[in-house]
Amino acid sequence: MAISVCSALCGQSPKILSLREQAVVKDRWLKDRCQTLLPELMRKEGIDMWLILAREYNEDPVLRTMLPATWLSARRTTMLLVFDPGKGQPLEFLACARYDVGEVFKKAWDPEKEPDQWKRLAQLVAERDPQRIAVNTSVNFGHADGLSAYHNQKLRESLANKYEKRLISGEKLAVNWLEIRTPAELTVYEQICRIAHDIIAEGLSEVVIQPGITTTDDVVWFYREKVRALGLETWFHPSCDAQRADPKGNEQNRSFAQRPDAAVIQPGDLVHIDFGITYLGLNTDTQQNAYVLKPGESEPPRYLLDAYQKGLRLMDILTGEFRSGRSGNDILASTISKAKGEGLNPQIYSHPIGYHGHAAGPAIGMWDMQNGVPGTGDYPVLPNTTYAIELNNKVFLPEWNKEVRIMLEQNAVFDGEKVHYADNRQKILYLIPRPKPNSGQ
Repeated sequence: MAISVCSALCGQSPKILSLREQAVVKDRWLKDRCQTLLPELMRKEGIDMWLILAREYNEDPVLRTMLPATWLSARRTTMLLVFDPGKGQPLEFLACARYDVGEVFKKAWDPEKEPDQWKRLAQLVAERDPQRIAVNTSVNFGHADGLSAYHNQKLRESLANKYEKRLISGEKLAVNWLEIRTPAELTVYEQICRIAHDIIAEGLSEVVIQPGITTTDDVVWFYREKVRALGLETWFHPSCDAQRADPKGNEQNRSFAQRPDAAVIQPGDLVHIDFGITYLGLNTDTQQNAYVLKPGESEPPRYLLDAYQKGLRLMDILTGEFRSGRSGNDILASTISKAKGEGLNPQIYSHPIGYHGHAAGPAIGMWDMQNGVPGTGDYPVLPNTTYAIELNNKVFLPEWNKEVRIMLEQNAVFDGEKVHYADNRQKILYLIPRPKPNSGQ
């Protein structure tokens, strides 16, 4: 059997922590991020105070990442303040609330002394006299635009005039907070991606797929049920599709604005899955592929393997264009130019991933914006950030008399110098069924 074919699953999947164990890890990460990462980010942007305000069931995306693990939402009106006193002193973390907000944000409001929460917030600001006060408003990033219209108005009415004039958009601070991963998070992210990969591998096997019977929708719902059974979550409904030699099939031209139609999986199909999990507050987004063996076959046709290698080559070109400080649009343009120069037919739609699936940070194309993405595409890539390297390459197959679309996606880490894949990437097609040992003809 050719070495380019995956024949079996190897290794053990990492342990999935209990909810209680997860809470301990998430709270430890939050404390570490607040003590080590946030001072650097605030000082880089010259921000003295960061106000993060939200009310129950209308959470600011940033505030959700600062709540303790046992808080599943804001409570009433939640007001968090981060203040930098300067001169290298530690940041001050306050909650204008009746109680501490976890271990990090300490109670700074006594309703018995001052019944008006907004008036107390204004007092906390005035007592510290910050020169630049960041709030979460943004034109380009929904993640950084969590201050509601009412709270924005109420805040400006409550502050003294001189402090109201010092309010600025905290867009860059919020995006940096959301996108940059700490060493502790990056270590575990490799394991999170391994868990996701192991789940995908099971779904793309004879354990789940019985050719001639199993539909692509059956596979999708296997993944949904599997995630729930493992005590995990998913941030989007998976998708599964099959491309085949059938001249009537048109999956390779389907718009990404539409979900694939359900189809019975057959021998000779190239099966593709798009799947992600949420675990420990971080997300994955992965697309992998399998080939359904025909009777008598022990590996995919060479033309499919060659087409798949061209998809991998496109990934190499893209990751090779990452430079710290370079914009997503620049990376996109250079990648497409080089790929077409090699005779490839690329479509690139890569994105940051982390606290959110489609996360804060630079967009590197969208499936319907191959000439650049205004706003988010102009944002630069930074070290210690994670991305979903997502793309496809079309290849015309004379054997099928039509194109096949090799759709790939793998989570990766940019360390400021190079990109490496979290838990590696799929370099070889899964086989359905997996060949048994010593099962040669």
